[in-house]
Amino acid sequence: MKVVDLFAGCGGMSLGLEQAGHSILAAYDNWDPALAVYRENFPHHEVIKQDLSDTATSSKSVRRWKPEVIAGGPPCQDFSSAGTRNHFGTRADLTYCYADIVCLVKPEFFIMENVERIRKSHVLLEVVEQFKESGYGLTAVVLDASYCGAPQARLRFFLIGHKKDTHNFLLGHLWRNLSPRPMTMRNYFGKKLDTEYYYRHPRNYNRRGIYGLDEPSATIRGVNRPIPPGYQMNANDPEGISIEEVRPLTTSERAQVQTFPASFRFLGPRTAQEQMIGNAVPVALGAFVGRALAEYVDEGKVPIVSESLLFSDDDLLIPERPLRPDAKKSQSRKSR
Repeated sequence: MKVVDLFAGCGGMSLGLEQAGHSILAAYDNWDPALAVYRENFPHHEVIKQDLSDTATSSKSVRRWKPEVIAGGPPCQDFSSAGTRNHFGTRADLTYCYADIVCLVKPEFFIMENVERIRKSHVLLEVVEQFKESGYGLTAVVLDASYCGAPQARLRFFLIGHKKDTHNFLLGHLWRNLSPRPMTMRNYFGKKLDTEYYYRHPRNYNRRGIYGLDEPSATIRGVNRPIPPGYQMNANDPEGISIEEVRPLTTSERAQVQTFPASFRFLGPRTAQEQMIGNAVPVALGAFVGRALAEYVDEGKVPIVSESLLFSDDDLLIPERPLRPDAKKSQSRKSR
């Protein structure tokens, strides 16, 4: 389908949807470093610098493309555990702006992505009501990227809408396509990394900082710090190793954990590169959702066979936990 990508950043969602067979008509963002990287890697796409908080101007611009899908990940720092958790902040306001643009343009489908903490926010409840009033059937889901083709235990919330459809219309396709096991770093990189253990700077020193290849990576964040002098091994760090066996991942390796191809070119200051990598939608996760949507268009609804996901089509399922392959007792039946 024909897609416009809002808050496109450096292009993780665009590349994933493209890999799933969709056509990206245009990408919008307002951060120059990310726009430069997007233009470098997608020379055939229309790339537009736009303040998307100006919803009247933005919707007029988006409408001219006549998109079938509007995708977008409004900036999530006000919801993120690494951010302010200010649900009344300006970045949270951009979630309303995304919803306003969708409801003004009225594409057949939309895909909204954010951190999983947004499901606890009043902002989500309000935009859900707005989408319902505009006639969209909704699917709400938390996906773990490691079950969707990325070697990273990254939880992301998706709200996917389809005009005049029932709620939860896409859950069957998403559920059936999950990998039975999480992807590890070794599964993805094979022998390409010259280390068995790597460092990811913890938010505080009560948390582990060292990870091995036989597990998914922790969430890639927007900073990449060296191992501090005198780092004290955490009780949750792997046992039986010394700090001399550990190194941080390079910027390129971190981008590849986000499933950008090694050939993807990042430009500008290193701090900006690290931030846009940490902010990006993992390419494989965007492709996973894009494939489910394409299958839904081709095949129609797929029934959910797990008893833990039985619900009325009139009820929107707001997830309490990530969707899992077995889905046993993993979801809420609470409607909104």
